[in-house]
Amino acid sequence: MTTDALRARLERGLRTRLRDVADGRPKREHLGPALREVMAAERVVVASGEQRELERHFEDRLFGLGPLAPLLRDDRVSEVMVNGSRGVWIERDGRLEQTGVRLSDDEILVIIERLVAPLGRRIDLATPLVDARLPDGSRVHAVIPPISLAGPILTIRRFTERALGPDDLVRLGACERPVMDALLACVRERRSILVSGGTSSGKTTTLNALAFAIGDRERIVTIEDAAELRLPQSNVVALETRAPSVEGTGAVDVRTLLRAALRMRPDRIVVGEVRGGEALDMLQAMNTGHRGSLTTAHANGPYEALLRLETMALMAGVELPLAAIREQIRRAIDVVVHQDRAPDGSRVITAVKSMRQGGDDYELVDLMT
Repeated sequence: MTTDALRARLERGLRTRLRDVADGRPKREHLGPALREVMAAERVVVASGEQRELERHFEDRLFGLGPLAPLLRDDRVSEVMVNGSRGVWIERDGRLEQTGVRLSDDEILVIIERLVAPLGRRIDLATPLVDARLPDGSRVHAVIPPISLAGPILTIRRFTERALGPDDLVRLGACERPVMDALLACVRERRSILVSGGTSSGKTTTLNALAFAIGDRERIVTIEDAAELRLPQSNVVALETRAPSVEGTGAVDVRTLLRAALRMRPDRIVVGEVRGGEALDMLQAMNTGHRGSLTTAHANGPYEALLRLETMALMAGVELPLAAIREQIRRAIDVVVHQDRAPDGSRVITAVKSMRQGGDDYELVDLMT
């Protein structure tokens, strides 16, 4: 009998036994004894190492994330992407790989439910999209039909235990030591910094590393959609947005948190990412006594990042002429750091620009030469 056939036979007996011992509600603590009973009844004998492997296999399958669990136990895997029944991709050491894992739509839906139900979230036809943070800090994003045309889609972004500091970025080749030293000096001098880049280019990692240079006596308020920043200072207040409830109420967005942060006597405000009208609130904070604040934005380059800030500030719904918004940006942003993802998966700082005052347009001076 093949391994797959043996596991299928054991699973059938195990499911029945677990229902019997747990009054219809299988519990994880019953798994080991129930498996040993089923193996004895089926006259299956294995070595102790294989026994532990079987227990882990069935624990993953009956209570955990099934075939995704071994992928998430690999410390080198930073992201798991389930493209419906078409296959599972991972990002390992910064590179995308297709795995041999295949899941049916029903299996994916079960895994999504196991992830979001303990968080008080749900996903169904009425709410076909969910974005949540797991207790360990990992981020989960799931989309099901009719929003998704390819079946249920699941993305899990791993939470790393240790934040990378400035020395780590230099060691990993993100930038040369003189560039990092110059950036850290900018932070200590309370120059406001915008980190730009594409998706998964390492913006948040760089933002976190630069924040290491903020003095320990300063009060820092961080604002994020999903908490990823881990600053070493002692006086840090971390705020996180909240999605609306199933009834569509209770949402708390970045703009609301920014306004709340201003009442917390911050020396610096660190916004994980600006995506919309909150850009105007961030600019006003930088221009009203909160110099040295840090944030990130999606963009293809330093100049393009400033143009995106313009667009996002206009989304705030405040009647301001473009010239006034440009003046706010010129006076608020001192340095733009741009980061790209190299073909080999590494994240590299490709440009560091300083804002020069004067004129009607943005004048950027290269600081990497």
